[in-house]
Amino acid sequence: MNLLPVVLTGGSVGAGLALLVRELLRPQPALGLALQRSAPATLTMPEPELDREEQWGRWLLARLERLPGVRIPTTNLALLGQGPGQFMLKKTALAAMGLLCPVIATIPWIIAGVSLPFYVPAGVGLLIAGLLFITPDLAVRDQAKRAREEFAHALSAYLDLVALKRAADAGPAEALEKAAEVGRGWPFLYLQGALRRARLEKIPPYQALTELADEYDLPVLDDVADIMRGSATDGAAIYKALRARTAALNSELLADQSAEANAVSEKMTAPGALLAVLVMLLMAFPAVIRMFTV
Repeated sequence: MNLLPVVLTGGSVGAGLALLVRELLRPQPALGLALQRSAPATLTMPEPELDREEQWGRWLLARLERLPGVRIPTTNLALLGQGPGQFMLKKTALAAMGLLCPVIATIPWIIAGVSLPFYVPAGVGLLIAGLLFITPDLAVRDQAKRAREEFAHALSAYLDLVALKRAADAGPAEALEKAAEVGRGWPFLYLQGALRRARLEKIPPYQALTELADEYDLPVLDDVADIMRGSATDGAAIYKALRARTAALNSELLADQSAEANAVSEKMTAPGALLAVLVMLLMAFPAVIRMFTV
């Protein structure tokens, strides 16, 4: 018996499942971009060398970006530290795997002498390819959403630190920079990079925070920039505004977590009810069988 078709089919399906699982995982946002911004650098930094996957992906992107339905979530990818080339390469690889898997799966049937119409594997392949093609978009959207939630949690602690620095009569720029230097997570690295760039370019710190919020779609950071615009006049008022914004942000985060927990609980209601029905049917099955056999 020729095992080559079976091996090829199993390998193709396994590779597709492995790639799909890898895409659906929730990796932490890459810190390379933040480290580059926060590291001491000259005014002209050389462009980072692109790896092979990014080069191939950008080559595909240049030829496929004008097709309908091809959309690159640039802001979310920048927040996660992922390149558009790698993103496009994942989408193309998953779509190609979806096209090939049904065709390869029909090889054992052909060897067994069972003929299938050509349009059956072709139609199934197109359907699977379309579903797998949008899988990276959904994964990136979910990862970016969770990254923004993580940034909001870090910003809550950052606001408390800034308020304490301002209460200790620190200047606006000094309070922002000293508070950002306390943390070591990726949100604090992003803040450190933005504030360091503001000092080098001689621009107000709140302007750098506004640009950072616009670049990565972080609306919670806009409030901090708005509060710090008036920090040069009254430190006590700024302290109260920062503490009030921290309390409001904590309330918003708790409300979001409560809503998410309720949604998860509601999703578990249907499986629990189905399990209860199955248990009842299993308990009633012997009595029903006895009624019909007597």
